[in-house]
Amino acid sequence: MKIAFFGTKPHDKMFFNQENTKFHHEIVYFNVPLNSTTAPLTKGFEGVCAFVNDNLDKVCLKKLSKHGVKTIALRSAGFNNVDIDAANSFDITVVRVADYSPHSVAEHAVALVLALNRKIYRAYNRVRENNFLLEGLLGFNLNDKVVGVIGTGKIGSVFCEIMKGFGCTVLAYDPLPNTDFSVQGIEYVDLQQLFKKSDVISLHCPLTPESHHLINDHTLSCMKDGVMLINTSRGSLIDTAAIIKNLKSQKIGYLGLDVYEEESDLFFKDISNDILDDDKFARLLTFPNVLITGHQAFFTKEALENIASTTLQNLAHIEKGIGSNGLAVNMVR
Repeated sequence: MKIAFFGTKPHDKMFFNQENTKFHHEIVYFNVPLNSTTAPLTKGFEGVCAFVNDNLDKVCLKKLSKHGVKTIALRSAGFNNVDIDAANSFDITVVRVADYSPHSVAEHAVALVLALNRKIYRAYNRVRENNFLLEGLLGFNLNDKVVGVIGTGKIGSVFCEIMKGFGCTVLAYDPLPNTDFSVQGIEYVDLQQLFKKSDVISLHCPLTPESHHLINDHTLSCMKDGVMLINTSRGSLIDTAAIIKNLKSQKIGYLGLDVYEEESDLFFKDISNDILDDDKFARLLTFPNVLITGHQAFFTKEALENIASTTLQNLAHIEKGIGSNGLAVNMVR
């Protein structure tokens, strides 16, 4: 299949070229993101490969359809950036990588928990300046703390298991509970109980209209004072303005983010020589108890190998017609 690959980074080329020796797709790489402005680049291509911050709205999809694109392969698990109804109306098949490496994201969430709790980022900078004082570095034992996990799919499930290993009490919320957890001592509760009882809350749910700004002024008011909040899922699960307000009031004691609701203008770019034109993000960076990484939770060798393999396999199945009934293809419906 002839594929237009958007938002290309060096690691994309390395892993996809390596994996494509098994499939022999014709891949043309573009450095630009995919949106309604760049959609004309897809003329003559059967499929496109898109990432999390590409904007495949109805206008973009209409242009893709006009240019003959029949397949969109997302090299991600989430598909909130695609107008699925519009894709269906244009007879464009959308596939994704539903399970590429849940451990990579779950382990990064745990890394944020540990780094925030034990002030690793502050201690590192101090030691480099020959400052060995301990004031301001006080942490707490995770053992016996209550950890609330919102979303118990593959990533959330792994995160729960890791936190159980620290001796935490794990509370979970999911509209579709994972019944396998019943033997692991993980208790499903409603959101109100989870917010009220948890010392640490980690988000592992998809972004949907129902979960948009799940963390807001009201839900934050239900949480413990000094709560630790972790988000490695999607930025718009959190109302940033509400987060800033509750950081200032010290309702939130720790905040770890790998995603941000306006990240498409920032992440996966080097803008170190530019003025940061995002007042909310700039404000977040002023808090000493906030740790932000640039959407790197997925970024492990194993995950990238699986993403490339599954994405190219999805396209091969579509090309061979194995996707009409959903067999062996991660189709989004």
